[in-house]
Amino acid sequence: MVALTLAPMSVQATPSMVEAEIKKLIGDTKPADGLIKLTLPAIAENASVVPMRVKVKSPMTPDDYVKAVHLFADGNPLPGVASYRFGPQNGRAEFSLRIRLAKTQKIVALAEMSDGRAFISRREIKVTLGGCGG
Repeated sequence: MVALTLAPMSVQATPSMVEAEIKKLIGDTKPADGLIKLTLPAIAENASVVPMRVKVKSPMTPDDYVKAVHLFADGNPLPGVASYRFGPQNGRAEFSLRIRLAKTQKIVALAEMSDGRAFISRREIKVTLGGCGG
């Protein structure tokens, strides 16, 4: 029993797990492409601290604003990476962070809008060991 408790988690998230998490958030709403600018390197030489920037194009008015942005990774142990909540008082829906990645995978950003629409952006990032490109 102790060995199972101390063993590292070997299960990895999958694209279908990411899609299931998105469905929990937005139900049957079909997310559209666009509005989200997802900036991250094509190759991560140090997978422990991958810089990332997310910006959602929105007027951020009381009638039209970004409610939340959720980030997912389909190759980490868990699909959810982070969630950020916004309101019209934020002025802009943008943030930057550093994430840890387990392997080469897709990063998915989902933006929930105040009017019920949803937008999505996907980017693949290659994780290398020691910057060796492989």
